[in-house]
Amino acid sequence: MTLSPSTVQMFSCLLEARTGQRLSEGRHWRVEMAVNPILKAHGIPDCDALAAELADPEARTLSDETVEALLNNETYFFRDHDAFSDLPRVLEAIAANRPGKTLRIWSAGCSTGQEIYSIAMQLRDNEAQWRGWSIDLLGTDVSQSAIDRAKRADFSQFEIQRGLATGHMLRWFENVDGRWQAQEKLRNMARFRRHNVLETPPPGRFDLILCRNVMLYFPGTNRARALANLAGALAPDGALMLGAGETVLGYSDRFEILPGVRSLYRLAAAEPRQILRVAAAGS
Repeated sequence: MTLSPSTVQMFSCLLEARTGQRLSEGRHWRVEMAVNPILKAHGIPDCDALAAELADPEARTLSDETVEALLNNETYFFRDHDAFSDLPRVLEAIAANRPGKTLRIWSAGCSTGQEIYSIAMQLRDNEAQWRGWSIDLLGTDVSQSAIDRAKRADFSQFEIQRGLATGHMLRWFENVDGRWQAQEKLRNMARFRRHNVLETPPPGRFDLILCRNVMLYFPGTNRARALANLAGALAPDGALMLGAGETVLGYSDRFEILPGVRSLYRLAAAEPRQILRVAAAGS
């Protein structure tokens, strides 16, 4: 069925008010499919009727469920292979200025956790290099259901096969009743909490922040606000990784591109000794 303009407006306003994301025209096609389980669970006949019920300020549980359903939690292991290929030398460059052997990594918009666990596996693959280091892996997302799943580290057969090499799957995951759960020592490397990148960032400074394919859904004012928050949370010689289709241009003057590395930015106008430099691949 074609959604009425008033229904689209209700869903769009609700999503933006609660998450900062805008329901673009390109996402309208998936709305009915996304909310269909809600219609069935609550005996609501169609999307127009759901929109009418959401107009009631007391329908908090229903609005929570609807917002969760409208969020796009698309993710997979080692998403954007080129970006992940760059990460080891980026972390090595950052580590060179960390005599205290502490490293903090934040995945903002982590969805169901595949990005954080991909980083954890990379670190485990180079275990000798990181022996003796204290590494904090934080994943946050606006979706509570996504965070709950990330904590469980429990993936379907379809999810485990997306981007994950067989060697990593057999080494770090166990098949439990037809689903794949990350081993405890991998799960213990990461922590997760609900958070919106438009809110005050988690405390402390982070050496690497990944905020990939999140701001695609924000209007310009919210992109600028998110980038300001990320700049405030980044260590002076840290790095910010955005998605391949995202940029800081036109939204923030606090970052500059990190030469020779895909989709990575460093803080602009930092002290020379604090500027992150990463050796070119193969050098």
